[in-house]
Formats: sequence, structure tokens, C-alpha cells
Amino acid sequence: MLDELLGRAELKRRIEDLEEENHHLERRAAAEEERRADAVTARQEAEERVNRLEDRIAELDDRVDRLQDDEDADLDFRGTETLCGARLDEILDRLGSVQTGSEGALTAMVDGDSLPESVEAALGEHASLIRRAAPCLVYTDDAGLVSAALSPPLAPDEFCEWGESFRVDESWFRPTGRFAFAVARADLFALGEYDGRERLEERGFESDVKEKHSKGGFSQARFERIRDGQIADHVERCREAIEASDAETTILVGDREVVSELRDAVDVTATSDAGGSPGDALEEGFRDFWATRLYRL
Repeated sequence: MLDELLGRAELKRRIEDLEEENHHLERRAAAEEERRADAVTARQEAEERVNRLEDRIAELDDRVDRLQDDEDADLDFRGTETLCGARLDEILDRLGSVQTGSEGALTAMVDGDSLPESVEAALGEHASLIRRAAPCLVYTDDAGLVSAALSPPLAPDEFCEWGESFRVDESWFRPTGRFAFAVARADLFALGEYDGRERLEERGFESDVKEKHSKGGFSQARFERIRDGQIADHVERCREAIEASDAETTILVGDREVVSELRDAVDVTATSDAGGSPGDALEEGFRDFWATRLYRL
């Protein structure tokens, strides 16, 4: 009765209404936050699928291009092989041992956009295979006994020459001299100082970079800002570690995006999916980089 007279009853009812409305808004906000978290996770999973599909599309596009050219539809490599270690040494020794008459051995480095006339003439219809293998080194002789292409880790500038033997430069295929080799991912970095194949020194680190957004916690925008900042900090640490090396030549492999950010700080780059600890990634990346693809024409 007193509450009615003083108007407090109406205020209490209003407070109850507002509290109920507040609880309703809190539930809506929680539901919206969960939907955002689900959206971030779905987006990241979709990006991973897109990357896999892009690789597959590139592979299929290459196959379609080959099949659309009726002239080349029946042409294919006699075989392909990835060479490393003792097998690579064996193949290079064989090429180096070939002796012909004056200007009987053709060696050419081509990029595939246009082939030298000497390569077109020597290989005939099989020259189209070189465009598929390029950039690559071409080895063939005037008798047609040798006919192969090699994609070396450190390709030289383009050239085309006939001689009495094939040009096989060790530095194109094998680690020689002093250099630095590094692996960089979005959350990992490793760098080794080498003299040929011998590793003289090794250092590396891992950074705390968020991989996936989970339900609850950060909003989508905040999560992405935090992750981008963590990656940027990690890339800067990688740059500092590279610049701290006094090697005249530095080779960097790793994630495409991270390698792209550091391209200006090194001499040679390549993509690599080397994983594991910094030491394991360095070993795997080094082994994969110093491999040569052989194409039998």
C-alpha cells in the first residue's frame, strides 16, 4: 500500500522490465559472439581448402593445356625423377663424362617463354616438353643419344651453347662455399651457416602465433588483429636474425607469404612445407631445396 502511494510499485515494475530486457540483450550478444567465432573458424578452414584447391586447379590447368594442343597430345616425358645425394652425383658425373666432336653437345638454360633456335632444331617436336619443364637446363647431343632436362636449385642466367662436352657447373646443383640457409614459417624460424654440405652453426626460435579462433573469448576482428600483429612481430624477428648473419649469400625457404615479406633481405627464395622443430625444419628444408628434377625427353 505504501509503495503504491509513493509510486515505488511502478518503479519496481519498470526495473523488473528493464532487467528482463537486459537479460534478453545479453543472451543475444552471447549468441552473436558465438556466431562470429564460428564464422572465423569456418573462414580459416575455407582458406585451407582454397589453398589445396588452388594447387589442384593449377595441376589440372597444366594438364588441360597439354591436352588442348593436338600436336603435343601424344607427347610426354619418358620419365621423371627427383635427384639428390648419391643419385644426383651419379647423374651429373655421367653428363660430365660425355665427349663429342667439335660442337656436338648442346647445353642451354631456358625459361620456357621462348626457346633458342638451336634447342628447337635439336629437339624437334620434343621441344614442347621443354616448355613444360622450364625453367630448366637442356642437355642433348647431335646424335640424339642424350636427351634430358634438369631443373637445378640455383639456375644460372639463360644461355645456349654447343661444345665438345656438356656444361655441368657444380654450383647449380650442389651447396658450395660459405652461405646461410634459413627456413621461415608464420610461427618458426631457423638459420644455419654452411660450408658446402657441412653445417657450421645453427640457431632458431618459435613464436606464439594463434592458429585458429575458438568459440568465446576474442571477437573476430580482435582475433585477426592480434594474429596479424603476432605474425608481423615474428617476421621482424626473422629479418633481424637474417641481418645478423655475415654470410655473403643467404637462401630462404618456407611459407609463401612469410618468404615474400623477407625477399628483400635474402638472395634466393623458394617455397617449402618443411615442418617440425626449428632443427627438423632446417634439415628438411635444406634437403628439399638441394634436389634436382630430372626430365627424360
